[in-house]
Amino acid sequence: MKNIFIYIILLIGAVVFVYPFIWMLSASLSPESAISNLILFPSSASLNNYTQVLDKIPVARSLFNSLFVSLIITTGVIFFGSMVGYALSHLEFKGKNVLFYIIIFTMTLPFQITLIPQYILMVQFRWVDSYLALIVPYFLNGLSIIMFNQYFKSIPKDLVDAARIDGCSEFTILFKILWPNSMPAIITVGIITFMTSWNEVLWPIIVIRDDHLMTMPQLITLFAVGGRAESQLGVKLAAATMLALPVIVAYAFFQKYFIQSMASTGMKE
Repeated sequence: MKNIFIYIILLIGAVVFVYPFIWMLSASLSPESAISNLILFPSSASLNNYTQVLDKIPVARSLFNSLFVSLIITTGVIFFGSMVGYALSHLEFKGKNVLFYIIIFTMTLPFQITLIPQYILMVQFRWVDSYLALIVPYFLNGLSIIMFNQYFKSIPKDLVDAARIDGCSEFTILFKILWPNSMPAIITVGIITFMTSWNEVLWPIIVIRDDHLMTMPQLITLFAVGGRAESQLGVKLAAATMLALPVIVAYAFFQKYFIQSMASTGMKE
């Protein structure tokens, strides 16, 4: 009876959580006049709203931009974050603890504080309206460094010392010994970074003005609030569904790995 009660509570929570997404999908397939009825299953489904979105904005190009930018950022964060995390966990140098606390401090700063200086740098580098402005500022973040640092600490130091005695360089130790033993941390950092970079809107709006370089969240946001949707709720919902669908599919595919990674990637001393 206890398990049945728990399952009922979980089922209710799942329905409450999933219902808005199901309604959004249903409404995007409904005629404009039927959306206000809040009917879960439309009497007549149509792809007209999706056709209008595809006709008005370059969705395919923005999807490519988002995938390209998110994958490059994710690769860079895993690569550089693991290098810094390894240095903090297995190398000895002056100021290591101070540097670690500085990294933690940077995580407490709101993005709005660094927004203007960061934009000025993009202008001086002449990176505005380029992929570099979208990618380079996000190549490293404090969360990835901390996660790699804490996970590398859980790996026996004797393994690293043995590799050094065998003549392995620090890069060899990191990429050929620690990486294969740190897949939970790598997967966790990769998924979190990909989701975060995919959903980023404010920064792309500031540095990108060319439609052909816009990411999908940026283009959909400007489409919904900038007047191109012409106050048609069905078209806006269709655009929102197209934006959410790749993330939902990706999460559904990697859900097992994500849960396992989050469960096994803890903050260990």
